[in-house]
Amino acid sequence: MTEQVHADSIEFGLDTFGDVTQAPDGGPVSQAQVIRNVVEEGVLADQVGLSFFGVGEHHREDFAVSAPDVVLAAIAARTTNIHVGSAVTVLSSDDPVRVFQRFSTLDAISDGRAEVILGRGSFTESFPLFGYELSDYEVLFEEKLDLFTELLNETPVTWKGTTRAALVNQSVYPTTESGSLRTWVGVGGSPESVVRTASHGLPMMLAIIGGSPVRFLPYVDLYKRAFAQLEQPEQKVGMHSPGFVAATDQEARNEFFPHYRDMHARIGASRGWPALTRLQFDAEASPEGALYVGSPETVAKKIARNVEALGVSRFDMKYSAGTLSHESMMNNIELYGTKVVPMVRELLAAVPASV
Repeated sequence: MTEQVHADSIEFGLDTFGDVTQAPDGGPVSQAQVIRNVVEEGVLADQVGLSFFGVGEHHREDFAVSAPDVVLAAIAARTTNIHVGSAVTVLSSDDPVRVFQRFSTLDAISDGRAEVILGRGSFTESFPLFGYELSDYEVLFEEKLDLFTELLNETPVTWKGTTRAALVNQSVYPTTESGSLRTWVGVGGSPESVVRTASHGLPMMLAIIGGSPVRFLPYVDLYKRAFAQLEQPEQKVGMHSPGFVAATDQEARNEFFPHYRDMHARIGASRGWPALTRLQFDAEASPEGALYVGSPETVAKKIARNVEALGVSRFDMKYSAGTLSHESMMNNIELYGTKVVPMVRELLAAVPASV
C-alpha cells in the first residue's frame, strides 16, 4: 500500500536527451546548437520554479549530449535553485571514480544542487565505444554500482572486483561540502533491479515510458518490502515519463505525435518495434497510458492521479522528443512550470488522507 502524498513536498522535474531538433526551415539543427538550446531550456526550468533538470547520456547521431555533466555545469552557473543531474549516467561503461569526481565537481559549481541518476543504459552504443562487452552487461553494472555506493561515503575506499583495478584505502576528491551526493538508480521495471537498488540503500527512479503507470505499483511495494527485510530506512521513489503540454489536448497531440512517431521508428528500427499508429499514440496519451500529452488541466490531472497511485515523491517529465523544435519545448517548459505544477499541487492537497 502506498503512503499519502504530501502536495507541498513532492518535486517536479524535467528530463531531456538533447534530441537533435528541427529548424524552422525543416532542416536539422546542429548538435552544437542543440547543446546551447538545452542550456537555455535548463535556465527556463529554473525560472519557472521547477525542482530538477536532468540531461541524459547518449553516443549516437540523433542525441547531442554525450557529456551531461559538462552541459549541467553550464546550466548550474546560470541558475539559482534548481537541482541539476544526469538522466541517466550509463555507469556500466564508465568508471565509478570518474563519475563521482565529475558530479562532486558539479556539486561544487552548483553550490550543492547536483544529482546523479545511475543506469545500465537502454542504448548500448557506449559499450563498444569504450571497449566493454555486452555479454558483461549485468556484472559491469552490479560491480560498478557497488563501488559507487562505497564512494558515496566520502571516506577512504578499499574495494576489489573483476571489472576495474582494485582500490586500497584510496581517497577520492573532490568531496562534497555536505558530505552527500544525491544519487538515484534508474529502474526500467525488473524485480531484480528493484531489489538491487534497495540493497544498496539508494532512491529509485522508475522509467515509465509505455503502458499503464499503475502496473508499476508492485515494484514500489517490492522496493519497500526489501527495505523492511534489510531493516533499513526506506528511500524515495520517483518516476520519469514522456510528456508535452500545449493550450489544448488536440493541439498538444497533433504537434507532438509526428516527432514522437518518427523517433519511435528510428529507435525501433534496430529493436524490431512495429510502426507506431496514431491510435496507439492516443491510447498512451489517454488517462490510462504513459504519455502526459495535453492541455495543462489534462496533464495535471494525470500526473496527480499517478503520483497518488504510486506514492512517488518526484515526477520528471521527459519533454524532448526527436525533432520537436526548441521553441515548442520552451513553451512546454513554461506551461509545465507555471500551469501544470500548481494544478497538481492543488489536486494532491485536495485528496483526503487514507484511513
